[in-house]
Amino acid sequence: MKLPRFFGKKRGHRRTGSQAWGSFGEGLFYAVLLVSGFVFGGLVLSGTVAYSPTDPDTVVLQHGYDWWMWLLTLLLPGALVAFGGSGVMRVIRVWGKSEEHRAASMGLSELLDTMGQAAQDAPGHPGVPTCENLVNSPGTILRYRLPLESAENWTLIGFGLFALLWNAFVLVLAVGAGLDLLSGKTDWILLMVLVPFVAVGIGGIVVFVWTFVLATAVGPTQLEISDHPLVPGGSYDVLLGQAGTGRFRTLEVFLEVEELATFRQGTDTRTERLVVWRERVKEWHDVELAPGGRFESHFMIDIPADAMHSFVSKHNSVHWRIVLRGLSESRPAFTRIFPLVVFPLSVASVRPPVHSAWQVS
Repeated sequence: MKLPRFFGKKRGHRRTGSQAWGSFGEGLFYAVLLVSGFVFGGLVLSGTVAYSPTDPDTVVLQHGYDWWMWLLTLLLPGALVAFGGSGVMRVIRVWGKSEEHRAASMGLSELLDTMGQAAQDAPGHPGVPTCENLVNSPGTILRYRLPLESAENWTLIGFGLFALLWNAFVLVLAVGAGLDLLSGKTDWILLMVLVPFVAVGIGGIVVFVWTFVLATAVGPTQLEISDHPLVPGGSYDVLLGQAGTGRFRTLEVFLEVEELATFRQGTDTRTERLVVWRERVKEWHDVELAPGGRFESHFMIDIPADAMHSFVSKHNSVHWRIVLRGLSESRPAFTRIFPLVVFPLSVASVRPPVHSAWQVS
């Protein structure tokens, strides 16, 4: 009889041990967290865990909680219940399904949605992403205005949410402590807890404000293109508009290809990014912008005839993009990313490139 292997070496995301036992162990772990959350929550709701002064070795339940202790102690049971419950549901959903089955189930609806796009998809190439979200905004001069993808925006939102939620929690504690002081009571434990909480809250506000200033110090960037999607061997007109004030030491535009690989390392999912090809398209030096002014320039990008088209799958993807990198005298360097989609040359439904009548400067 072969004994079950609870711990098995992994090759990629394949176990050398039994997949069923591995899923069972994972489900058991989440179930323990879920039960622990309910147990701790029950203790919190029924009374306070304390020690008897006459018998320190005996644990007793002493009823009664300060209001702020309720707020603090319910965080741990709530987190355990949420984390354990979501983990148990995930294990139940994927129980007995192979990696291939899971991948097929997750990608089936996306594949059908992709095949249903008639105007901006690549027939016969389900791995080529659609560019529907890249052609739904008309440009002021050229045909399309490209959307902006910037990690700075998500960082700003994350810092803002953290500062808001944390300081709302601290405000509740501070109001309670103030009411206690006005009534003549002093809860020293609450005041000691408030000190580090207030420090973290102030730090969160400072970081958010600093990130906001950096994100808004440089004016908005607008990029328009004459046609989309692109094809290998094509040439396309591009209009760059950069707002702001002050002097930019350098402004550089690059055409890049980035490859992403998502893989499992143990129980963690990791994503590696690598720019596999880069070409400097245009460069400007010592650009002066008056308040309310705007820098504009026209240029062209050329897609190599032997270029790899855009590609997206569960674990690998190839992305084309236009990247603007700038450096000003009084502000940190900034980067603005505009995604592109390159279709295979064999796709007959792609329109021929459209050019404008103006001359490239």
